[in-house]
Amino acid sequence: MTTAEIMFAQPGDGTIDRKQEARKVLWALLAALFIHLVVAYTLAALGGAFSPVLPVQEKPVELTLVDLPSKPLVPKNAAFMETDESKQSAEPPREKTFESNANSIAASELPATGEAPLPSQQGKDRPFVDLETHAYTPEMKGAIPQPSAAPQEKAKPLETPQQTPEPAPMTASEQFAMLTARPTPAVEPSVKPASAQARSAYRPLRDRTRISGNITNRGISSVNALGTPLGRYEKILKDSIGSRWYTYVDQKRDLISIGTLQLRFYVDRSGRVKNLKITENTSNESFANICVQSVLESQLPPIPDDLANTLPTEGLEIEGMNFIIYPN
Repeated sequence: MTTAEIMFAQPGDGTIDRKQEARKVLWALLAALFIHLVVAYTLAALGGAFSPVLPVQEKPVELTLVDLPSKPLVPKNAAFMETDESKQSAEPPREKTFESNANSIAASELPATGEAPLPSQQGKDRPFVDLETHAYTPEMKGAIPQPSAAPQEKAKPLETPQQTPEPAPMTASEQFAMLTARPTPAVEPSVKPASAQARSAYRPLRDRTRISGNITNRGISSVNALGTPLGRYEKILKDSIGSRWYTYVDQKRDLISIGTLQLRFYVDRSGRVKNLKITENTSNESFANICVQSVLESQLPPIPDDLANTLPTEGLEIEGMNFIIYPN
């Protein structure tokens, strides 16, 4: 009889195995969910770094109307060129090259030979530009009325007639007062005295300089200049200072030496000179004192409102006013 060994296996508990498998599935789901979250966050971060930035919505353009200052009459920092009465023009020039006390139209006595906006002319080699030549004329009050002859009851042939005494010399303040004083209207306009007061005859020394300019219009040497409030005030300022300067130079000619002096100063709204400085002096101290005295004693009128309103708070700056004594 064949003996067969039969082995009997005892089956395990099925409930425990199912719980373990459920736990494994749950952990697998949690791990997969975590991995998905990490991957999604990483993709979101990397996508924000490399994706183009969306354009920011621009605000609508706002327009603001501003009153711009009017165009200046002459170029900024235009040089001053005095206009003689014989060259004044009623019409302003088309090209406003210089600022002046009156209008003038450019003309040249010779054909154009240079590039500067000046006429071409013969003359002396000088550091400054002068278009004409005339001697210095001192300032005068004008015509002095002659005393009228009184009626004589009896002739006195043996009596020597008395000479009219000469008037006393005028001071600088009296000279400037006559230059700037406004005439008093007469009570009877129809009656005019025989000896009317003449205007001031002051004229600075002028010596024609050699110039090579580009002006092609032929005529008496002149430039394109526009009369402006600033130009007219500069003319008053230079006449007031110049009339004193020539007087002091004549009085102290033996004490001064040849050379050039340059001053810089301001004129406030009331006409007072402020912050005067000597910027250059190749002459001596006596000449410097004369120049400084001429400026400080100048009795300037107040700056007109239409000009003062365009100036800085310091006032009108006069930079580079030159005084010169030539050797000949």
